[in-house]
Amino acid sequence: MSAAPEKSPPLPEPKARFCLAVIVNAADEVLFLRRAADESFAPGRWGFPGGHIEGEETPEETIARELREELGADVRLEAVKRFGPVRDTLYGGVFEVHLFRYRYLGGEVALNEEHDACAWVDKRAYRGYSVVDGIDEDLQYLAVWPREFLNADKLPPELPAALPE
Repeated sequence: MSAAPEKSPPLPEPKARFCLAVIVNAADEVLFLRRAADESFAPGRWGFPGGHIEGEETPEETIARELREELGADVRLEAVKRFGPVRDTLYGGVFEVHLFRYRYLGGEVALNEEHDACAWVDKRAYRGYSVVDGIDEDLQYLAVWPREFLNADKLPPELPAALPE
């Protein structure tokens, strides 16, 4: 008789829950927002639209709210894929992250006070941007660009090279 496989201990409740949107245009460029210099988290670094899940919000309600707040009401998107929740690998697994991939359909981006610039970034130019920790992992989870265009030193070794669609 063989022994039952050991179960991993359950993860503690997350300290915070987040939703992030990876928006890709027809040229396969990703929309990045630069965090304002006066922001407490990652000032001056590039990241994705998104934010904290508040109260009893669902991840879908959160990402819809964050997209309106951070991009304005004019941007039109089509949902492509959802991934997660996953736990962060950079901060000890204390954060729960829900990832959403969208196709950009049009509209003018109107940034809020949290960000001071936006850019459509090509995979070949990506490594020239100072991005928020965890961005490479998010791009890998959503299979946005091949791994060779990401910062390999910022990807955990246990993350598969390609995740199933």
